[in-house]
Amino acid sequence: MSITDSDSSHAGDTKTFRQITRDRLLYEMLRSTRTKESKSTWKVLIMDKLTVKIMSYACKMADITEEGVSLVEDLYKRRQPLPSMDAIYFIQPTKENIVMFMSDMSGRSPLYKKAFVFFSSSAPRELVAPIRRDASVMGRLSALSEMNLEYFAIDSQGFVTDHERALEELFGENAETSQNYNACISTMATRIATVFASLREFPYVRYRAAKTIDASTLTTLRDLVPTKLAAGIWNCVAKYKSSIVDFPQTETCELLIVDRSIDEIAPIIHEWTYDAMCHDLLLMDGNKYVHEVPSKNGSSTEKKEVLLEEHDPVWLELRHAHIGEASEKLHDKMTNFMSKNKAAQIHGRGGGELSTRDLQKIVQALPQYSDQIDKLSLHVEIAGKINNIIREQGLRDIGDLEQNIVFGKAGTTELINFFRTKHNTSREDKLRLLMIYASVYPEKFESDKGNKLMQLAGISADDMIAVNNMRCLMAAQDTKKSSSGFKLTFDMHKKKATVREEKEGDEQKKWTQFRFYPLIEDLLEKLSKGNLPREEYPCMNDPSPSFHSTPVSTPPRTTNNAPHVPAQSVRSRRTGTWARPRNSDDGYSSDSVLRHASSDFRKMGQRIFVFVIGGATRSELRVVHKLSSKLQREIILGSSSLDDPQTFITVRLQFFSSLFPISICKLNCHKCSTSQLLVFDRSFSHNLKLS
Repeated sequence: MSITDSDSSHAGDTKTFRQITRDRLLYEMLRSTRTKESKSTWKVLIMDKLTVKIMSYACKMADITEEGVSLVEDLYKRRQPLPSMDAIYFIQPTKENIVMFMSDMSGRSPLYKKAFVFFSSSAPRELVAPIRRDASVMGRLSALSEMNLEYFAIDSQGFVTDHERALEELFGENAETSQNYNACISTMATRIATVFASLREFPYVRYRAAKTIDASTLTTLRDLVPTKLAAGIWNCVAKYKSSIVDFPQTETCELLIVDRSIDEIAPIIHEWTYDAMCHDLLLMDGNKYVHEVPSKNGSSTEKKEVLLEEHDPVWLELRHAHIGEASEKLHDKMTNFMSKNKAAQIHGRGGGELSTRDLQKIVQALPQYSDQIDKLSLHVEIAGKINNIIREQGLRDIGDLEQNIVFGKAGTTELINFFRTKHNTSREDKLRLLMIYASVYPEKFESDKGNKLMQLAGISADDMIAVNNMRCLMAAQDTKKSSSGFKLTFDMHKKKATVREEKEGDEQKKWTQFRFYPLIEDLLEKLSKGNLPREEYPCMNDPSPSFHSTPVSTPPRTTNNAPHVPAQSVRSRRTGTWARPRNSDDGYSSDSVLRHASSDFRKMGQRIFVFVIGGATRSELRVVHKLSSKLQREIILGSSSLDDPQTFITVRLQFFSSLFPISICKLNCHKCSTSQLLVFDRSFSHNLKLS
C-alpha cells in the first residue's frame, strides 16, 4: 500500500472528456477496490460535499451500484457501524476530513472492516502523517491514493471548479486585503490542474496579461488574477511530471486563461439555441425539467422530472441548434416517426377492429414506440412552451434589437423608439437591453442622456444602479485614474468598448437572432492558428522545441524523410459523431448519433483548453463544440461557474450591493475634460428577484 496517483484510465482512446472522467471514477477508483484482500462483495462509498458533486456530474447511481457499492454515505453525518463491510473514502485532502476518517477507522471498534482512501487532489505529507502514525488505522488501510480529480464535468467538453463567488473574491474592492483572494486562486489552480492529470496532458499555459494605461497607474492584485492563476496551474502541473506515472514530459496541449471582462455581453444577451432558451426561459433547476404526464390510472396528471443531458439523443442532437431550427426538426422527426413506426401507424387508424397480425406488429414495435414517442413528445412540449414565451414576450423584436446594438446597426434612436412603442416589455428584458447598450456604448452615459434613457424605459432606481455598474465596469478600462468608492475592476486591457464584426454564414442568414457570437470564438481561432498576440497573451512556460515544430492547423508536408511529430498526449484527439449532423431513414436520426458516439471517431489535433475566470456562458460552450469540428482540435471549456443570464445579473447586483451600501463612481475620461460624479443608494438587492 502506497500513496500514488491512480493508473491511466480503463477507457479506450475514443472517449470524450466527460466519459474519461466517469471511467476514472468507476474503474480506477471503485473497481480497483476489488482485491483479493477485500472479501466483502458490497462496499460503502463515503464522500464529502464536494466529491459527491464530482461523482454526481459524471456518474449515475446505477453505475456506482454496478461497481459493488451498496450504500453511499456523507462523511459528516452520523453513520451506522458496518464492521463486516469495507469502505471506500473519496474525499478532499483536508485536515477536517482526515480527522473524520481517523475517528471512523481508529481504535478497537472501527465503523468498517477495511478502508480504501482516495484523495481528490494531492495530499500534503503533513496531512497524511497522522494516518501513518496510527498502527490501528494502518492495519485496516487497503489503499491510500491520489485520484487528482477535483472538477465538475458538466459537459462532454466542459467543466467548472465550483467557485460561484469568484468575481467577488478576486475582483472585489476588498480583494487585495482578503484572505479569500489567495485561497480562491490556489484552490482554483489545483482543480484546473487535476483536469490535466486526468487527461494526462501537459499544457502550454497562456494567460491574459494585465496592462496599465500609463506608467503612473499601479498594477493591482485584481489586474494580476489571470497571471497568478496561470502560475498556480503551472506549479501544480510541473509537480505531476515527477509524481504521476506516464505523465508527459513535454507540452501536449494549449491552455488559455482569461477573465469575464473579455466579453461582458455574452452572459446577458439572449442566446437563441435550444439549450440556452431552456435554461433562460423555463427557469430550470440545473438540467432538471419538470412536466406533467398522465397518471397510471389515467384519471389525472402527475409531475415528472427529467434531466436534459447527453444521454438523451434528441437533446444531444438539437441542443446547439437555433430554437426555430430545433422546432422544425422536431416536427419532421415526429412526422417521420408516426409514418414509419408500425405501432404508430396502427394506433392512428382510429377505433377500427385490429387483426391478429396487427396486434403482433404492435407488440413487436411497442417497446421502441413507447420509448421514442416519450422522448419526442417531451421535446415537442418543451419547444412549444419556449415558442409560446417568445411570442408572448415579443422576444424576436428584442433579440433583433440586442444583436443590432452589438453589431453597431442600432443605437440611441432605435432604443428610444423601442421603449416608446413596446410598453409590455418585461423589466428583465429592459434591463438586459440597457446593460448591453451600456457595455457597447459606455461613453453615451457620460452625460445625462443615460439617465434619461433609463427613465424612458421606466426601470426602477435599483435597476438603474445595475446598468450604471455595467457601464462602470466597461468604463473602468478607459480611465487614467480612479478615485473614491467604486473599486470593482478587471484590468485596463481595452481602450474602448467596440462593436463586433458581423460574420457571414448559412445560420446567420437564416436566423437573424443567430448573428451573435462570444468573443472567445475569435481568441480560440487565433490561438489555433498561432496568431494570438504574445504581448497580450504571454506564456507561463516556454514550450519545448517540438511543440510547434509542425503547425497544428495545417497537415505536415510529405518529404523523403519521416516528418517530425509534435509531442502528443497519451490519449488520441478524436471527436464523436455527436459533433456533426447524422441522418437516418427511421425518422429518429438522433438515435444514430448516440449509438455511434463512442465507436465512430476521427483523429484530431492537440487539445485546446480555455478557462474563463468569473463564469462562462452557454454560448461559449456552444462555440467550443462548433470550433472543435471546424479546427479539428478538441476544445474544452472550463470556468469558475456556468451562468445563465438571470443568475449572472442577480449575482452581479447582489455582489455590488454587498460591497457598497453607498457607491460613488468618479469617472475621469482621458478623451475629454469632463468629470461625472455618480452617487447610488444601494439597499435594494435583497428584494431583487428577476422573473
